[in-house]
Amino acid sequence: MQQGAPRTSIAPSLSPDSSLSSAFSFESAHGDYKVAAHPGNNKTPATADEDVNLEKTNSKTQRQKRGAAEPQAGGSATKKRKTVRTTAVGKPTLDEETATRVWRSRTTTQITTKVSTNRVGQASSKVKTEQEESLVAEQEDKPKRSKRTTKIKVKSAEDQEEEVATPKKSTKRTKKEVVEVKQEAEEAGEEGEDPPRKKRRRKTKEEKEAEAMPLAARTTGLRMFLGAHVSSAKGVHNSVTNCVHIGGNAFALFLKSQRKWENPPLQDSHRDQFRASCIDHKYDATSHILPHGSYLVNLAQVDPTRAQQAYTAFLDDLHRCEALNIKLYNFHPGWTGPHPRPAAISRIASALNRALAATATVKPVLETMAGAGNVIGSTFEDLRDIIALVSDKSRIGVCLDTCHAFAAGYDLRTRETFEAVLGEFDRVVGREYLSAVHVNDSKAPLGSRRDLHQNIGVGFLGLRAFHHLMNEERFAGLPMVLETPIERTDDEGRTVEDKGVWAREIKLLEGLIGMDAEGEEFKALERELADRGEEERGKYMEAFERKAEKERVAREKGGAKGKRKKKKKGEEGEDTGNSSSELSDI
Repeated sequence: MQQGAPRTSIAPSLSPDSSLSSAFSFESAHGDYKVAAHPGNNKTPATADEDVNLEKTNSKTQRQKRGAAEPQAGGSATKKRKTVRTTAVGKPTLDEETATRVWRSRTTTQITTKVSTNRVGQASSKVKTEQEESLVAEQEDKPKRSKRTTKIKVKSAEDQEEEVATPKKSTKRTKKEVVEVKQEAEEAGEEGEDPPRKKRRRKTKEEKEAEAMPLAARTTGLRMFLGAHVSSAKGVHNSVTNCVHIGGNAFALFLKSQRKWENPPLQDSHRDQFRASCIDHKYDATSHILPHGSYLVNLAQVDPTRAQQAYTAFLDDLHRCEALNIKLYNFHPGWTGPHPRPAAISRIASALNRALAATATVKPVLETMAGAGNVIGSTFEDLRDIIALVSDKSRIGVCLDTCHAFAAGYDLRTRETFEAVLGEFDRVVGREYLSAVHVNDSKAPLGSRRDLHQNIGVGFLGLRAFHHLMNEERFAGLPMVLETPIERTDDEGRTVEDKGVWAREIKLLEGLIGMDAEGEEFKALERELADRGEEERGKYMEAFERKAEKERVAREKGGAKGKRKKKKKGEEGEDTGNSSSELSDI
């Protein structure tokens, strides 16, 4: 009963000694109700409680029958009858008065609860029906899509009971299905378009065999050993077959991931497969394989913790080289940061001495750099100073990167300038330290200090520089590794790797050996490649000139600011040297 409702009053129309053959009425918080008593029941107090229990059971059964017959959602709610039949408890006596009051109180509570429940149920059913009808109306008003439609079904009470009794099947997709759906959605292109549900076709055995076939055969009997920086994904042993695939006689690789500091150790099975593959395919691991160090390593690091981290990663690579029977290891010297250059060079040499003492056979090779920022190694003098501080000079070398050297200001394009550069290297560093070559054209012009590799013959170096390289006796027997770009856009607009670029460039460079640089064959090939890269060279030249102009203006502004500061100090009475001349300059 609701709080604050008037108390139910029961007014029996019989005396304590009379039979319950007449009806009695009462008032409740929900209205007037009439209770009709069944005559002819003469019960004793001992059986009164049993009749009360029986009456509850019969009343519950009747309510369930009436509730099943009433309309559910979608139908009109009917009012409940306010007449309830009940069974008399028998002829009350003065001793039975207490039992009678208990029976009447329970009966009144049951009636009140039933009426309250029915009213709440009817209101809930009505709201649910209105919501479902509103959803159906909104769905009908929306324009229908051509491919999929959404249907809303108003379920009856029987359908809802069946759904509760029958467990639903799981609609969750597996991880594989989710990935396939995402891939199909990406292929569909347009948002909102239903992508076709089709599985990705697996490659046939014939297609896999065709991909494994070499793109070009290896050329034997040459004094120049050309190759490329190939992939070592899924194991270093795969780099050997990847080099065979492009027809190379030398190659570079990463011994581990160069994007992170922590890496798993070299697996024994991968080590054994690498050694066996080198023997099977006749690669000399001691001379023609040139692993590349991690870009994260800076042996010139000042911070002790970071310096130790760099040294540990560097030494780990050297140990891997010795496990694979590799003698050469190429790495970038490092960068100074805001610290003095001589001190940074000293730290590099100190780390090299520690590493050489911890290993036995591998030779670290310093790579020439383009010179951006505070990078060490863009001049031959940097390399000379590092080597001078290395204790075991038989285990240190230099790798000449043609793109880096050109960007740092060393002109390799004409025969005269090419000879002049090599002569300077011999005087400053020493010919005996030349151990490897990175063969790359340059997207940026001479002295740009930009590390931008380009395909052979289409960049600012041009094909003639590589003709000089391939016919120079100094480079005979050294590993010569391509690092040129091989990315291209396929028919679907995706960026993919075309390893055929390396296969063709290897054959191009091998074909320059012994070719007459003044003959028509070479000149025609030179013009063809130069024309192919003319537009891109023009764009990079414009960008380089704009940048150079900005840097010039910034230097001039910086110089003017410096002079103004000195002038201010002179006015304050400080000794600034030639203050009078500086004022005239302003």
